Amino acid sequence: MSVINEHSVFTSLRQHGPLAVEETVNLMKPFSKRTRAWVKQLSSNRNNVTKYRALRSQIFEFLEISSFKEIEGIFNNKELRAELSQRAYGRLGNMFGMQGTNNEIESRVNEYSRTADAVINSLRNKVFKPYASHIETTNEIEVINDPIELLLIIFNDRYHKKARFEARRKLQLMNLAASIHQRENETGIEDKFSSFLSFLNDYVWSPKLKIGEHDPVYLLSHHDKKDFRCTEVEVIERKEAADVQFEDGMKLTLLKRRSFEVDGREYPIYVSIRKKPPEAKVLKLLRKNEKNPAAAVDDELGLMAVLNSMADVKIFQNHLTRSASRADSFMVLEDISDTLSGAEKYAATNTGSSSKTPMLKFFAKLGGMRVEFIIHTNRTWLNYMYQRDVAHDEYEVRRIFDSGVAELLFPDDIFYLNHQAIRNDMLKLFRKQIEQI
Repeated sequence: MSVINEHSVFTSLRQHGPLAVEETVNLMKPFSKRTRAWVKQLSSNRNNVTKYRALRSQIFEFLEISSFKEIEGIFNNKELRAELSQRAYGRLGNMFGMQGTNNEIESRVNEYSRTADAVINSLRNKVFKPYASHIETTNEIEVINDPIELLLIIFNDRYHKKARFEARRKLQLMNLAASIHQRENETGIEDKFSSFLSFLNDYVWSPKLKIGEHDPVYLLSHHDKKDFRCTEVEVIERKEAADVQFEDGMKLTLLKRRSFEVDGREYPIYVSIRKKPPEAKVLKLLRKNEKNPAAAVDDELGLMAVLNSMADVKIFQNHLTRSASRADSFMVLEDISDTLSGAEKYAATNTGSSSKTPMLKFFAKLGGMRVEFIIHTNRTWLNYMYQRDVAHDEYEVRRIFDSGVAELLFPDDIFYLNHQAIRNDMLKLFRKQIEQI
């Protein structure tokens, strides 16, 4: 589902919706011709009317007013704004279950503000990198953390349309960041992540290795000219890599591998342990058109593993179950999807993902945790990294644009961007970077 259609839960950010930010704001003319036209548009959809009334009620409660006209009196009253801010921090603390003094709650809200900025900056630094200057946040908005100040800017005609939209966007992203943090506190994700790492170090990885020790090797691979899928892969040592004579369609990829021991034999394994940062979780909520982290973010703890062969994959899967038993816990595997053998195609459900991506995917429940495992062979992992229409860099571009998130966060009438053209340009750019020797 696109996040910018009429069923979007982010109605207040839709620039092609009833709550779009307009060129000017005039709070003193509630019965103007423009306002009457807007009311007529809003009233055409009862659901939007209900959303608007709920939003208006929240604004009035935050600013302690009973009509939009009263906002004018707050703009230039610093003492009143300071009082409103202090009361707002207390109420936000109660709303999101934050403990501590007002100063401690303010510090936490400042973290949500930094997460909101990090969402935009993460897109600037990768998916929109050549267009970073186009989507740079207005200085005045980026330095403000106070929700009351941001809320007032939305109604202040002294601020440009872009700044007013960015203030609204920042508040929405801060709200999502706060919901995510509340969910993390409820589920104890930090403690679970620490426990998961301890489980791996104590029971899964080889006791012959020190914690954090890796064996660096290279994957020398050959790729098909048509779709750049891996046709041949060989594991070589570091000293051999310097003597490789490159040809078209060849890649040399570093893997820093750990190992696990079964029946006295060591099996090499590359592992990437993932705990999504807050900005990634916010983006996922946007892509899923959800405000509830419990409904959309089900992969907070994750591990991606790469092994030499299908036989090694099966051995590792059994090793995991036995390791859980040694840790005095059962391990239950849920939502298993196995397309490594090639007998079935991966059923892509996420916007922008490809059905050409073979993998073994499951969730493991152990020790009070639910951990997502994605397991590859060397060949399928290289396809996940490099194959056309499959590569993760391309997937990141598609899911941001095809879900509507790019248009939601950077609407074309404010940022003057042709999103379809940028999508295609970025896919070509990442493809060029991938295929160059």
